[in-house]
Amino acid sequence: MHHTPTEMPRDAEIRRFVRARYGLKGTLSLHRAALPWDMLRAPVNVTLSPLFLLIRLGAGLARLCRLPRLGQWLDSRRIFLPSDLSRRLETDLRDFVSRLDLKGLGPEASEEEIGAAISSHVETRNAVAEITTSLIVVLAGLLLFHRATPGVISLAGPVAHLRAQAQAIEDFALGSWIGRMWYGLFPAELSTAELLLAGLLLTGAASLVTTFAGLLADPVQLWTGIHHRRLRRMLDRLDRKHAPPALEREHLLARAGDLGDIAAWLWRNWK
Repeated sequence: MHHTPTEMPRDAEIRRFVRARYGLKGTLSLHRAALPWDMLRAPVNVTLSPLFLLIRLGAGLARLCRLPRLGQWLDSRRIFLPSDLSRRLETDLRDFVSRLDLKGLGPEASEEEIGAAISSHVETRNAVAEITTSLIVVLAGLLLFHRATPGVISLAGPVAHLRAQAQAIEDFALGSWIGRMWYGLFPAELSTAELLLAGLLLTGAASLVTTFAGLLADPVQLWTGIHHRRLRRMLDRLDRKHAPPALEREHLLARAGDLGDIAAWLWRNWK
């Protein structure tokens, strides 16, 4: 594969940056910025994720309908609450691009274009954290309940039922041993309030997992070369004056769990 004289030194700089930022030591340092306030922002940002997807899809649709100003306006909307971790990463990426400029390796792009590309890059990394959380939720469902749980909605039902069953057995008038036999034959009924409470608690827990999911996802993406390829792709787009796509595939994958979760819930209720 042929490389231009500029690409090879830049590639070495990219590798150096991703090793420092996303290795075990680097990602631990990065996630310290999340304490403590990102833990409060996380549930809000998880709730806003479907809105982010709809706006990005709307931007792409606007371009297809030859409404570029509307598409650009939708693309410029910042949906998520800015987290301290994201700010730290954006600062690191800006410093990285500045170092490239000093070495004559930086992209020939305006500050506005670079800022938009970096914001998109950070949002994509956040989407991978959500994907990691979805995989953890699926694994928890398989291990605990022997069923696929693509999202919190699917997991809330079994968790709420397990809690209601345990509480009913404990409160059984003839003792827990007989209560276990009774409710083994006649499972405890689950109230809507119990289901909603379980869903809220699991949503809060999932959002906190998402905040720190990068501790697992960042090293894996470093070792597999994903971080390197994503950053190189960002710089290549800036070189070619190409705007970031309206929606990276990671955002679609992050929402696939939610869509699968809703579909599974509708299917169970229909049955």
